This record gives sequence, C-alpha cells and structure tokens, in this order.
Amino acid sequence: MTSPRGPHGADVTVHATTDAPPGSSAAAQDGPADLRLVVPALAAWAAAALALGAPGGGVAVVCGVTVVLAACVVRVAVVRRRADHGAGTGRRPGGEPVRDEAGPGADREAAGPCPARSPRLWSAGACVALAGALLGATAGAASAALHAADVRRGPLPALAEQSARITVELEVTGDPRLTPSRVRGSQRTPPAVVFTAEAVRVTAPDGEVTAVRTPVLAVVRQGGGDGAGHRPAVSTAWRRVLPSTRLRVAARAVPPLPSSGGQVAAVLRVGGGAQPVMVRPPGLLQRLAGRLRGGLRDATEGLGVDARALLPGLVVGDTSRVSPDLDEAFRATDLTHLLAVSGSNLTIVLALLVGPTHLATRAERRGLAPRLGLSLRGTAVLGGALALAFVVVCRPDPSVLRAAACGLITLLAIGTGRRRSLLPALAAAVLLLVLYDPWLARSYGFLLSVLATGALLLLAPRWSAALQRRRVPPRLAEVLAAAAAAQAVCAPVVAVLAARVGLIAVPCNLLAEVAVGPATVLGFASLAAAPVALPVARALAWCAGWPAEWIAGVARTGAALPGAELGWPGGWAGGLALAAVTVALVPVARRVLRRPWLSVLCVLAVILAVCRPAPFTRVITGWPPPGWRAVVCDVGQGDGLVLAAGDGTALVVDTGPEPGAIDRCLTELGVHRIPLLVLTHFHADHVDGLPGALRGRSVGAIETTTRQDPPGQAAFVRATAAAARIPVVRAVPGERRRLGPLTWEVLWPPAPSPPPVPPGAPAPSDAPGSVDVGAVDGPNDASVTLLVRTGGLTLLLLGDLEPPAQQALSAAHPELSAVDVLKVAHHGSAHQDASLIRRLAPRLALISCGADNPYGHPAPRTVAALRGLGARVLRTDTDGAIAVLGSPGRLSAASAGRRAGDRPPDFRRRPRSPPFPAGLRRSPQGSAVPRRSPQGSAVPRRAPPFPAGLRRSPSDAGGLTAGRRRPAGSAGRRRARACTSA
Repeated sequence: MTSPRGPHGADVTVHATTDAPPGSSAAAQDGPADLRLVVPALAAWAAAALALGAPGGGVAVVCGVTVVLAACVVRVAVVRRRADHGAGTGRRPGGEPVRDEAGPGADREAAGPCPARSPRLWSAGACVALAGALLGATAGAASAALHAADVRRGPLPALAEQSARITVELEVTGDPRLTPSRVRGSQRTPPAVVFTAEAVRVTAPDGEVTAVRTPVLAVVRQGGGDGAGHRPAVSTAWRRVLPSTRLRVAARAVPPLPSSGGQVAAVLRVGGGAQPVMVRPPGLLQRLAGRLRGGLRDATEGLGVDARALLPGLVVGDTSRVSPDLDEAFRATDLTHLLAVSGSNLTIVLALLVGPTHLATRAERRGLAPRLGLSLRGTAVLGGALALAFVVVCRPDPSVLRAAACGLITLLAIGTGRRRSLLPALAAAVLLLVLYDPWLARSYGFLLSVLATGALLLLAPRWSAALQRRRVPPRLAEVLAAAAAAQAVCAPVVAVLAARVGLIAVPCNLLAEVAVGPATVLGFASLAAAPVALPVARALAWCAGWPAEWIAGVARTGAALPGAELGWPGGWAGGLALAAVTVALVPVARRVLRRPWLSVLCVLAVILAVCRPAPFTRVITGWPPPGWRAVVCDVGQGDGLVLAAGDGTALVVDTGPEPGAIDRCLTELGVHRIPLLVLTHFHADHVDGLPGALRGRSVGAIETTTRQDPPGQAAFVRATAAAARIPVVRAVPGERRRLGPLTWEVLWPPAPSPPPVPPGAPAPSDAPGSVDVGAVDGPNDASVTLLVRTGGLTLLLLGDLEPPAQQALSAAHPELSAVDVLKVAHHGSAHQDASLIRRLAPRLALISCGADNPYGHPAPRTVAALRGLGARVLRTDTDGAIAVLGSPGRLSAASAGRRAGDRPPDFRRRPRSPPFPAGLRRSPQGSAVPRRSPQGSAVPRRAPPFPAGLRRSPSDAGGLTAGRRRPAGSAGRRRARACTSA
C-alpha cells in the first residue's frame, strides 16, 4: 500500500488526516494492515519446510521453473501497469497520444480520462504479489536445499550407519546442556551432556582423513559418580566448553533419531571418562559472553532453589539449573516462554530506555530517552545497540536471533512512529530468518514465537478496545487482551505437541507478568555488575530473587490444580480441531461479555473445571466411582496402586516412574493422608514418583523391601524421605496390619538368611512351608507381596516377582488359595508361573503398563492364560486408571478411560468366601479374628520393629499411631490415621 501524495509529489504522512498526536494509536492513523511482505514470508517458510526433506535435484528443477514463472508474471504486471497508466492519462502503452476518431486527421490529447474499463481478474498489483510469493518460495527452497545438502555431504552419514568408532574435530555451535536422567524401563538412565557442533575433520577407522562441514550432535554419557550421589567431574569439564571452541573427540557415530528432523548427520557418543581436548580456544565475543553468564550464575548461588534456577533462565535463557518438577510446572501453566530467551526479554530491557511500550512512539514517552534528549530515531539507534549486546550475551544461535528480530519490531515502531509498520517488520524478520536458517521452518518454537507476536499485533489491540468499551480499565484491558490473544493462537500448536489444553494459562501469565519485569531488569543489572563487583551483583540478584520466587510459586501453584490441563487429541488433527473451536468461541465470547450475569456463570464454570472439587468431578465425570475399594493408577510403564482406608485416607503401594502421574491420581481420588506407603522394590518404575505422592499429603511411614538394590534408587528413597521427615522401615515377612477397613499381610520377601551354623552344632530341620531364600535373585524377586482384604474381597499384589520367586512364594504359603483380584506380576510380562496363576484363579486380573511400551507388556500369552481361567483382564495402557468396587457377591470394576455409555464390567459368579490368611479364622459374624492356640491364647506373631516417628498407641497395645515429624508451628495440621496391626 502507498502513502497519499501531496501536490509536489511528496509523501503526506497519515497524521495529516487526523487530529491525533503523532504516535498515537488512533484508528485513522493506523489504517489497514500492510500485508505486502506477509505472502512472500509465508511462501518462503512453507517452501523451506518442504524442501528440507526433498531431493536436491528435484528442488533445483522446481526452483528453475518457479523463477521462469515469476519472470512471466512480472512481465504481465509491467504490461498491465502501463496499460492502466495509459488509460488514466490518455496515452497508449507506447506513449502515443490517443487520436480523436471523430474527424480524420484530428490529432489531440484526450480531454479527460478514458471511460471506465471492466475490472480484470488479475490486476498489476495482484501479479506483483504473486511474483513476490514465487520468488520468496524459490529463495526459501534454495536455501533449504543447500542446508540439507550439508547434512548429507561427506562420509559421516555412512559411518553412522556402520556405528563406526571415529576421531572427529568439532567446532561447538551451541551451549552444552545437561539432560536430566529419565526412567527407561526399571532403570533410570544417567544424565548426559549434549551439544550441537559442526564436524570439520573426520578420521575414519581405516585412517582416512576428510575435511567436512557437517552438523552433528555430541552426547557425553555420564557415569554413576562416586556412590555418594556426586556426579563425576567430567560433567563439569564438558559443560564449561564455550561455543566456537574446536575440540578433538573419539566417539562412536550412530544415526540420529527420526525426531531430530534430519537436522544433524550423525550422533557422536563420547565416553563419560573422556576429557575434552581443545584444539582451538573460543573467540573473544564468546569468552566475554561466557564470563558474563558465569558471573550471573555465581551471583545467584546464595538464592533459594527456585530463584537460583529460574533467574538465569529469565535473563539469558540458561536453564541448566531448572529441576524437572519446576520445568513440568512451567509446562503445565504455559509459562515455558519465560524460560527461553524471547522478544519480551529484550522489550523489557528496552523499556528502561523508552518507557512503557504503549507510549514508545509518542512524544510523551517515558524512560531514559526523553531525559537524555534523544529523538525517536536516536532512541531506535541506541536500542539497536542494546539489541546487539543482547545477542552477544545470549549467544547468536537461531533462537536468540529470532528473539532479537521479534524484539526489534518495537524499535522499528519507535523510529518510524507508525504502528502499521509493525506487521511488515514481523514479516521481514520471518523472511530473513528462514533464509538464514531454513531449519527454523520446521521449528515449533519458531512457529509459536511468530504466532504470539502476530496475535499481539493484530488481535490484542482489537480485543483491548472491546474490553475498554465494556468499562474495563485500559491497562488491565491491554494485559488481558495480550494474554488471551497469545493463548488463543498458540493453544492449537501446543495441542499438536502435547495433546492437552491449558485452562489456567491466561491467569497464570497475568499473575507472573507483574514479576517478570522486575526480575528481568534486576537480573540484567546483576549480569552487568558481576564481572566488576560480585558483591553488588549478589545484592541485585537477591533483590531479583523475590520476583523470581513469585513466578516459580505461580507455576507450582497453578500446576498443582487438578484441572490445570485438559486432555485433547494430539497431532495436526487435534490442533486443527482446537483452532476451529477457538474460532467458533470468539463470537460466543462477544455475546457473553454483553451479559454480566452470563459472564459470572462462565467464570464460575471455569473455576469449577480447574479446581475440580471431588463431588463436582464425580457427578460430571463419574470418576472416582463411589465406594471404590482399590484403584490401579495410570502411571505409565510402572506400578501405582491405592487402597481406600477411609475418608481421604489410603494405603499406597508403589508410586510409578513420574511424580506428576501419581500426584494427579491421588488428587482425583481425594487422598490427603497416607498412613503407610509401601514401595515393593527399588526399581525406578516403582519409586521415582515418590515426590509426587508426598506432595501436600501427610505420610506416616514408608515401608520398603529388605533388598537395597539398585543402591542408587534406594538412596534416592531414603533422601526423599529424610527431606520430608518421614521414617523408613523395612517389611517383615508375616507382619499384619489393619487400617480402617483394610487388613493385609506381608507374604514376601523372606527374612534374610540365618547366620551360618557353628561347627558341631546340629543343623536346623526344614519346617513345612519353609522359604527358599535363594529364590530372591535380583530386585524383582525381592518385591514386597501383600495379601489384602477389604470389604470381603481379597487382593493379591505380586509386585514384579519372577517365576522362581513365584514358585517359592507358593511353596512357602500352602494355605494360599483363590483370590478375587490379582495384580499381575511384572506388568503382565511373559515370565509367569502357570501353576500359581491356576492356584489363584482370580476373577479380576489387573495389569499396570504403559501405552506403546518397548517391552511388549502385557504379553499376549499371559493375557490369554488369565482369560482362559475365566478372569476379566483390565490394563491401564488401554483402559486408563482402574477402580475395583463391590463385594464378593458382586465384584465390579470401573475405568477412567472407559468410553461414555459403556457399563462397568460385572464379575458376578457364585458367591464364595475369600480365603483368610494363615492365623485368621472366621468369626460367627463373618469377620476375621485371630486363630486361638490350644491354650486359648492368640498365636504370637513377630511384630516389626517400631520405626522412628511411630509410637505404640496407649489404647491398643498392638497398634501404631503413625505420625510424621513436623517442624514447630505445624501442630495444627492433620496427621495420618493410625495404621494398626491385625
């Protein structure tokens, strides 16, 4: 679009047609949006995304054809432009005057414009736009093809296919980062240092040396440390490597994962014992940036855990200290943009120079610029210098360049004083960045950044004006509109990636926004002061720690709400569906805002959906079902089982691999007191969710198996319990406990082996039902096995017992007979003892396993064997969480993943009484009472030792009053209910 022209051909600014002051956001000043660069930018983006995965030859042919088409379209545009110009001035396209056909030889200029011509389908302007789109697509495809060729060029792809060991010289291109350890099956993988680099010199196994420029990903696996929980020193050495450093490494080359998108040619696996060998030191700018970043880390050492982790991320995007649970909280509340360097970081810094962004282009702007007497253009130049310094400190990788380009949009507005230049500036930034790094075309982070910025430019002003018309204060209207617009356009992309919709993103962003500015400004001040005055930097960091703690608190509080996230179909289909729903809701929201009472009802509905009080959730979703006896939580590939023991009280057996999953399950069930938490064994898929089970709940004690293996996970459990001041006890075979309606007995593992018999002493005779201690071979076979009775039902929980241990369990307990419910051992693997399954003959078999797990759990033959015995098999990977209900005469189950309209499975069969554990007999009323000895006294049972923090109840000599040691001032909090022996 062109500006109006004056009588002398000079451009007349839009301000001349309005009474609004220069820089104001009046509608007459803003005018329609300038979309001329948007189409070429989108065309280059789409072409680059497609060309990255296409053969180079095909891309070259398409680019050639596209250039020819663009030239033809430009030629048509020129011809039509001349024709339109001639029609408007009375001249033909060649410049000849139009002759008057009224009289022969009459030669004169046309007195006025020619009669109106019929409109063409393709005007000259449309042809120019089409040519621009074709040329943008050509440039994007060509750049993408060249970058993709770098990945395929050289010997590295072939060596990676052979998993060859090679020696490589690397030029580091990205900051090394420590990936958190993750649960893989029953083990937790060690952490690894990961960084991107360019291979510049490759030595093959046969000694051949090749000079290349190939992008790779280097992975340095870390060992287990010194056994005391300390990571090896090699981790620190690798993490201190700066970008632009040239290293020589010996590594094994392997093909990259498909999730890498083809951006690297190979993954180089470096042994954890190797030290980085420097060939060339980093450049001056990178050393300066590294010193500044290191100074910020030193300045934040004395802060709280969350502030210490969050402040470097807010300032320079350094998330190396962010814990997995804090990262998950930021993801759940859609605050992850605060942990990455973005345009908002730069905008906050520029606000010191120009004041609030909504006054940046006005004469009455605030900040340091007017006090220094700077003009609008001088302010823009100084702001550009700050932006360059920002890029240097945050490292000039593509994500930082993207953030700087988006942040410079504000500077362009300052320099021109025109809001309508913002959208073309965004389009130009997208076009230049895609041409510079075509891999951004496939980056979801880049997509989210552009969508959010576009929403702030196009949607937020209109939504803010609509809110102000409804008497919302202007500043509040701007903040609400900005948060809502960004969330509306980004939510479909988040749904594509995470299959969820955040319900509290807007309020959490609003609450965090008040602290982002102070934390960022004080953080940058600490960053600048650290190299010259570390005490001053620490004082500034201490001040910045308060708003950083606030932001972390907002994230943790929001993520802890039961309805923080709503499940949604993932993939592009789910994203498009959410986008359609969002578009349909916009006009509905307009109507709702016109009716205050309806707005209040909608707000209350959202609050109920987020807080999800138990009665409300049960009515709406039917989960948890009333009267549930036991629930197998959907914790993924692991175990987590909850047994009801009264109002808000439960016995928990295992916690799964992730804290969030077990926490959500317990929250949905309304469990806030856990008198005893049993960990069957120390494999990661059973204990790593322990922090989630402890979160916000009163826990009396943690009971574990007798075998402390793996030692690292056993140490993790002890450390977590110690931090929460919860005693840890070991299970004793034969111990019996009662908790409300629950009664259970520990059947396994056996007691440790007795000491060796002295020479000459008689060997003890084998008693009937003696336990083969040799059957405990590994952590799985040491699983705590419980026989539970509740509401007349019997449940057997086998942990992860393997067939030898199952056979030994069967031999040690000949009284063990049929049960109502069986928690199948080891996630339903193929390793099961068929005789034990036939002996138990369960009516309901429950299998806890993760969807699409790499182990094939549950095994088809195990499921078939159980069904062959008449058992109904339910599994968490397909049914979701499973609840056991009913009584022996009417056993039923309900599933959280059950389709609407399905009836819960019913397991009615001939009523039969569940077996009682050894040492119990049926009383005349049908309840379990201790079996009496011939002398009339109760058969003695060896009680487990009293753990620290547990005491004997004065009213019941056999009971335990569970209590969690709490600090002073917490006596008013409710404690766990007593866990009594039977």
